[in-house]
Amino acid sequence: MHILFLTDNFPPEGNAPATRTYEHAREWVTLGHKVTIITGAPNFPEGKVYEGYKNRLYSCAPMDGIEVRRVVTYITANEGFIKRILDYLSFMASAFVAGLFVRKPDIVIATSPQFFCALGGWMLAAVRFKPFVFELRDIWPASITAVGAMKPSRAIRLLEKLELFLYRRADRIVSVTHSFKRELVARGIDGGKIDVVLNGVDLSKYQPMAKDPELALQHGLQGKFVAAYIGTHGMAHAVDTIVEAAEKLQHRDDIRILFAGGGSDAARVEALVREKHLTNVVFLGRQDKSLMPRVWSLCDLSVVHLRDTELFRSVIPSKIFESFAMGLPVLMGVPEGEATGIVQKERAGVVIPPQVVDAMVAAIEQLADNPALMAEYRQYALAAAPRYDRKSLAGDMLESLTKVTRKGGG
Repeated sequence: MHILFLTDNFPPEGNAPATRTYEHAREWVTLGHKVTIITGAPNFPEGKVYEGYKNRLYSCAPMDGIEVRRVVTYITANEGFIKRILDYLSFMASAFVAGLFVRKPDIVIATSPQFFCALGGWMLAAVRFKPFVFELRDIWPASITAVGAMKPSRAIRLLEKLELFLYRRADRIVSVTHSFKRELVARGIDGGKIDVVLNGVDLSKYQPMAKDPELALQHGLQGKFVAAYIGTHGMAHAVDTIVEAAEKLQHRDDIRILFAGGGSDAARVEALVREKHLTNVVFLGRQDKSLMPRVWSLCDLSVVHLRDTELFRSVIPSKIFESFAMGLPVLMGVPEGEATGIVQKERAGVVIPPQVVDAMVAAIEQLADNPALMAEYRQYALAAAPRYDRKSLAGDMLESLTKVTRKGGG
């Protein structure tokens, strides 16, 4: 099977959509399938093209057996509604044109969070008379209003109509959470054409390891209990809560708060830490994906946090699976829902209410002072990791694709 996949993010970008798509595609190639990726120049989340790349009209280069075609887009940082829409629209147009020149695809997949990418995939599938699969990674545009980036308006209502149009026209939908599937079914979408394939982790790369001595020395983390927030710093993540927790933990010289990652809120968070004169906070910035196991090795506790918004009950932050694989207990400050259910079911950490500073402080201190409890959580995290093995999940998604190709679309 020749799989044509449209995605706004792809390595060397290291966010969840890029990682999921790459690791699935790599497995499909290993199984003998051909995969063509259409994406843009890597620039997420700062909106700056990575070193060694250019925002060219078109370029093509293989990556681990995957054919990667990059197209020109309007590039902007992950902030500002109008600029982001221009970014999304430019990728939709460029990817659609580039997709017309891909030889003999059997199926077209497009992934959210932003569904202009999905719209480009549907148009491409339609003109080429191929089945279309919508990979649903976020309920968009609801997530825009959930974080306060935009108020409900006529524009939002138009986007919601487009959203439903794409759900209905897709031959198959692959959702990354069961909650998203339930949401779509409640809105009248046929549940029989929706499969759920959770996010996961590459167990060949992520596994327990001793703290990287070079990085620990460089950042003054030797002998410290490190509670780490690793991932995108955006409006959805309300990382101010973690900064405020760090402020209340200044009396504990044995505890450090580590931030690693970039995003629209990263500069403001660093400025906030400087303003508060916090000496117990370490910033590593955005790291190359290949370095992430070393970064994770510095951590004793993985802090996962989201804004206290109803929509985020249905979200599963993918970093919890990397935490499991590294044998790291999870401190989960996320609205009670599917993600908190996973951590509780696996007994791999502690769940606290989101955006409650005192609860976060108390949990970090309790875990830092209780090595036996930490060891128990580590054991359960490691036991859980194989259930979220990316290789197995890639096979599950491939089975979803074959359901479509067997019947020749919807």
